[in-house]
Amino acid sequence: MASIAAKAHSHPMSESTIKTCFGALYTCFGVYEDNELCGFAILHQIFEDATLMDICVEPVHQGKGYGKALLNTVIGQAQAKGAEMLLLEVRASSVGARALYQKAGFELTGVRKGYYKTVCEPEDAILMTLTL
Repeated sequence: MASIAAKAHSHPMSESTIKTCFGALYTCFGVYEDNELCGFAILHQIFEDATLMDICVEPVHQGKGYGKALLNTVIGQAQAKGAEMLLLEVRASSVGARALYQKAGFELTGVRKGYYKTVCEPEDAILMTLTL
């Protein structure tokens, strides 16, 4: 998962952070092609609040609908576990991801100014919510 994240994200979660996402409050999903992991999503849920922690598809497999499939799986799982809302934050520059989320019904609910620290300039986090 860390290898895929490193290829797909400009600022990926570390391997040690990803390892913490295998606890009781997390559910991890994968999409495979020829028995090889091509992408994953991580859902964190506490009672009625669910958060999409990460969704990631290896660049060579992007454009095949895997991101949409992972997102739909996350939404379905959150609903099945009784979530009332699904939250996420996304980099302002992640135009493709933001479009995917909006198409799935997520609404912009806030902005965290300068949330992501980068070498050049801080980048805003866009907060989005889907009511389930």
